[in-house]
Amino acid sequence: MTEQSFNTLIKCEITASTAKVNGQTILQRTDASEDWFSQLYHAIGMQYPKFFKMDRLCKAGILGAELLLKDFDYDRENVKADWGIILMNSASSLDNDRHFQETIATDNYYPSPAVFVYTLANIVTGEIAIRHKTGGESSFYVMPSFDEQLMNTLVNQAYMANPELTHIICGWVNVDGEEVDVRMKVVER
Repeated sequence: MTEQSFNTLIKCEITASTAKVNGQTILQRTDASEDWFSQLYHAIGMQYPKFFKMDRLCKAGILGAELLLKDFDYDRENVKADWGIILMNSASSLDNDRHFQETIATDNYYPSPAVFVYTLANIVTGEIAIRHKTGGESSFYVMPSFDEQLMNTLVNQAYMANPELTHIICGWVNVDGEEVDVRMKVVER
């Protein structure tokens, strides 16, 4: 499949120090002592208390989706079965898995259930779906590296498999240690 059956409407990028929408810097990290994701959350005026219970991978995905959809004109009140989510990364939930392992090793073998909740990468797509009320395709792939061509193929396949899909939030959401690499977009059939 070589022909792209969709248009990109909006893109965002988040690194360990910068957040951009359509290539324009939204926020540059200035205070290394404050949590970067919390800085970004407050800077964009996000109101979602559940955010502070999430692991860093979910925060990165939620912030990416928020940057994409903050000014996007769509139905925010009802579940949208015509919207889907397709994400990928290389670290899966390893960043949080390490944190969970620490709770086993240091808390007298009483692992934290609050940390365990986020030991699957697909939780990111679920959190985005809950926050933005999407009810269509939802997939998370773990790949060795970001592959734009593969992402486009997966989006095309989702559109072919479900003719009712009109929009897909897709991209790369990778958080591993100090690395933050988020490249997301909204595409429309």
